[in-house]
Amino acid sequence: MLPQPSADRKNINRLKKIAVTASVSVSAGLALIKLAASLYTGSLAVLSSMVDSLSDIFSSLISFIAVKFSSQPASVEHRYGFGKAEALSALVQSAFIAGSGVFVVYEGVSRFISPRPVGDTGVGILVMAASTVITLGLIAFQKYVVKKTASLAVAADSAHYLVDIATNLSIMISLIVVRLFEIYWFDTLAALFVSFYLLINAYKIAREAIALLMDKELPEEVRQDIFNLVNNCGFCRGIHDLRTRDLGGVYMFEFHLELDGGLSLYQAHELTDIVENEVKALYPGSQVIIHQDPAGLDEERLDN
Repeated sequence: MLPQPSADRKNINRLKKIAVTASVSVSAGLALIKLAASLYTGSLAVLSSMVDSLSDIFSSLISFIAVKFSSQPASVEHRYGFGKAEALSALVQSAFIAGSGVFVVYEGVSRFISPRPVGDTGVGILVMAASTVITLGLIAFQKYVVKKTASLAVAADSAHYLVDIATNLSIMISLIVVRLFEIYWFDTLAALFVSFYLLINAYKIAREAIALLMDKELPEEVRQDIFNLVNNCGFCRGIHDLRTRDLGGVYMFEFHLELDGGLSLYQAHELTDIVENEVKALYPGSQVIIHQDPAGLDEERLDN
């Protein structure tokens, strides 16, 4: 029987589920409010923000499914677990966000060609201000969850809402300009700004998700931690062929540990267990595979 998730892992999964549930609820509420405001005011900037909220609903639903799936314990067929489901969800989210950005660009170009007046800007300003306050509360909670869980899906969700803060503020400014100076093209300009922000954000999320799916090495500081840990063990003669990857919030380390060639197999096993336990203490929940080599062995290495 494969090991069951620890109490700490269960708590992490619970936090992730709460975060994505809150995200779906907030994005759905904001989308309805912004839809009503865009229809009432005719503002393209508010409409672009509503489209962004729709993308947030879709993204949050994808995140919800991914988190629920990735929280399953490892199975016989998937012994590394299901953590990379979150990276897949982030990749789907990035495609949807990019599509939303392209839609707003299209609408923006159309408005430049055929300008349309904006109605009661006061309603739009009030709606965007309320959206900003609600979104700030959600982001604060998501940041807490990401810090505790290292969830890529929740981090991707949080990135959407960070963009929302900037776009909400830009839309509020554009509506104020329209209200005070009746410069209607400024509303369209703000919408285009939002769309390009969406496209850039989609690219960043996709790049991170692809890096995880392609087993990109963990950051250099993490790798250096492993080198330092091994080199600080008095019985270790060296380390080589270190390979690292992110399984979706769970780190995996593989390396060759150089030991005294005169040790018995049992002694080498005991010393290797010490190193493995220290790595797991440094990075809780990590998976570690160590191959023992006699020090000074001349062999072909990945490091070469």
